Amino acid sequence: MSSHREHDLAAPTTLEAWISAMSRPQPSESGRLPSHSPTCAGCGTENPAGLALQVDATEAGVRCVHRFDHRQEGAPGITHGGLVAAAFDDLFGFLLYRVGELAVTRSLTVEYLRPVLLGTDYEFTARVRDHAGRRLHVDAEAVDQVGDKVATAHATFIVVDLQHFEQSTATTGP
Repeated sequence: MSSHREHDLAAPTTLEAWISAMSRPQPSESGRLPSHSPTCAGCGTENPAGLALQVDATEAGVRCVHRFDHRQEGAPGITHGGLVAAAFDDLFGFLLYRVGELAVTRSLTVEYLRPVLLGTDYEFTARVRDHAGRRLHVDAEAVDQVGDKVATAHATFIVVDLQHFEQSTATTGP
């Protein structure tokens, strides 16, 4: 019988599981990509405060349809802008599956063109505009059900190595 300590050594850490998940998974037949981690604030299904985005690979990049609910409210009936930005940032993270790199957000700019209403489906799409050296420049937009653009986003991601993420375990533990 193995001891509890031996079991801990054999079980992957949260970081190891995340790195494994980010290693260029193949889309399913439907194009669905796996979440970044079960507890991811953007796409994790085990995060009760998260958005639980479900993202598909497309020929041009990635897409999802998302409906914000009362938990994401800013002004009455309108989605909090920070959560719209979080949806864009997480969607950009799915592009990393498509390019096969680990990267982090360096900058993110969101332009809000119309109110993003609660209880309405929006289609979010994202694509890589340019990949030069360690920099990835990415673009996205969100459109309503009639195709009107409600928000756009542009970001720069910086490709990093595993050491960047291993730093977090020094202070938070496994």
